[in-house]
Amino acid sequence: QVQLVESGGGLVQPGGSLRLSCAASGFTFRGYGMSWYRQAPGKERELVASISGTGGDTNYADSVKDRFTISRDNTKNTVYLQMNSLKPEDTAVYYCFRPAGRYWGQETQVTVSS
Repeated sequence: QVQLVESGGGLVQPGGSLRLSCAASGFTFRGYGMSWYRQAPGKERELVASISGTGGDTNYADSVKDRFTISRDNTKNTVYLQMNSLKPEDTAVYYCFRPAGRYWGQETQVTVSS
């Protein structure tokens, strides 16, 4: 069955960086686009970034453009979210998501605070 396992969250100071990873299994990874979502306390879940199966096409929310980078390694069945210049408003629970079939990972917490 499809499994998505996130890692890499944690506590970081404003201006710092984190890299989230999502290890996928149970399907032919390179054949599917992948996304990262986040949900801050009291807010709706929002799309952060998406990437095509080949990695050639990416899209970002305006709030993270030029700070976050989504990428994937199809040899490792893993999608990444590199987050730089983090702000307190980036604090949220982050989710890996496979749109086809609507599969969610289990979440990882990112807290940006001094």
